[in-house]
Amino acid sequence: MRQNGDIRKLLFVYNPASGRGQIRSRLFDMIDVFVKNGYQVIAYPTQCSGDARRVVKEREDDIAMVVCSGGDGTLDEVVSGMMESGTCIPIGYVPSGSTNDFAKSLGLPHSFKKATTAAMEGREFPCDIGQFNDDYFVYVAAFGMFTDVSYDTDQHMKNLLGHAAYIIEGAKRLPIVESYHFHIEYTDENDDVVELDDDYLLGMVTNSTSVGGFKNITGKRILLDDGVFEVTLIRKPLNPMDLIIISDAIDGRTQDQGLIVQFKAKKASFVTESPVAWALDGEYGGEFLRADMTNLKHAVSIMVP
Repeated sequence: MRQNGDIRKLLFVYNPASGRGQIRSRLFDMIDVFVKNGYQVIAYPTQCSGDARRVVKEREDDIAMVVCSGGDGTLDEVVSGMMESGTCIPIGYVPSGSTNDFAKSLGLPHSFKKATTAAMEGREFPCDIGQFNDDYFVYVAAFGMFTDVSYDTDQHMKNLLGHAAYIIEGAKRLPIVESYHFHIEYTDENDDVVELDDDYLLGMVTNSTSVGGFKNITGKRILLDDGVFEVTLIRKPLNPMDLIIISDAIDGRTQDQGLIVQFKAKKASFVTESPVAWALDGEYGGEFLRADMTNLKHAVSIMVP
């Protein structure tokens, strides 16, 4: 434990509703760990969507560290608020959501105790962040089929069923599959510019080893600090059998037979003739005719074991 003269301020932002509200029974233990590591703790339970983003953006200048607990959506708000504040300080993340894709990508422990300890005693990991027009995302920007499942699925259902809730909700959409025509221009790892024009059922720009609990969908050789996104595009299925092939390919059971396009990109632009809804880190991000994304290499530091 540090001496009193070395005490620093820590902003602890948590979502009391995430993960069946389990964090409520662990608050005292978590705050005790922060205090034992020499921090004066300012605890803030989020009150509504966007609250974590505002609190982090407007934090006092003498805050030395921010720790958040909730799902990946809470982390997204904290990182976005950090970027908008103009000054980045270390972020600790104690996952307590229903899926926690990015927490798994970071290798964070499942238990509150171990994750809290990692936030205090781990190392700073310089992590890439995505810029989406004038907004930010931590691990995924997506459009199309299933991408609105996370923000349309009831929170109680997420808490009760976890990953199965996304599958159940997504299955309801199969009879009304819609695709979108995009002109895509991206810069690859070698700074070459590539253009695509096609109809896509689903598109994801990711910096994660999994999305929605699916581990095989984001590609191979994934690093969270290499300055490039992994992009996955699923072409419009022509018949019901194509949907089965796509599903099996996502699960890694078969080859995709040309229905799935994957590549790495430093930046990418998606242009369409009609507004398309995008999800950023599982939350509704708005509708756009043009979406410009840039990988901001090593933009924030997140504590990892």
